[in-house]
Amino acid sequence: MRKYLIEFIGTFFLVFVGCGAMVINNRTGGDITHVGVAMSWGLIVMVLIYAIGDISGAHINPAVTIGFWIAKRFPFKEVLPYIVAQLAGAFVAIFSLKYLFPLDETLGASLPAGTWHQSFIFETILTFLLMFIILNVTTGAKEKGIMAGAAIGATVGMEAMFAGPICGASMNPARSIGPAIASGHIEHLWVYIVSTILGAILAVAAFKLTREKEHIAEN
Repeated sequence: MRKYLIEFIGTFFLVFVGCGAMVINNRTGGDITHVGVAMSWGLIVMVLIYAIGDISGAHINPAVTIGFWIAKRFPFKEVLPYIVAQLAGAFVAIFSLKYLFPLDETLGASLPAGTWHQSFIFETILTFLLMFIILNVTTGAKEKGIMAGAAIGATVGMEAMFAGPICGASMNPARSIGPAIASGHIEHLWVYIVSTILGAILAVAAFKLTREKEHIAEN
């Protein structure tokens, strides 16, 4: 139960800070700026990994949890409880933001700027890169190490910075599901669920083909 509570808390702060930065940026007419929003996503991921990575692994992302399971680093029996905890954290965070900013129309929802095809491909590639980085800088299903937090946080921030204006740079089903349901913008939600999970699965396959034996030998 301690791990599930930690995943709940971690995902709460991920969504509260990340989506909160987006909402406040809209509310203030761009005071935070797009770069500031991207940095908020990257920094909250980084600090959460350093804070809770040794307890739950700081997955805070259903796609990452599924990826670790497929990579045989995480037990199947804990996949659903982790995902439930992550979704619960995302919902509490986004409805907290909705209470604080009731007039905001999107609440940081992941929405395509162009076609859904474009966002689907973007999100698949972005999540592939994120999961591939995670697999290479972690041991088992624990995202904690001297440089793991910095590497993963930098990846999230970088991807949010260059791809956010096009697809939202979600890389995380929980981060997309909460705002979509709270704001009512569910028309493209499936894109951000399917593409992120697909990207994580493809990353595991690529890791197994390129680095798994070497990684096991080093650890």
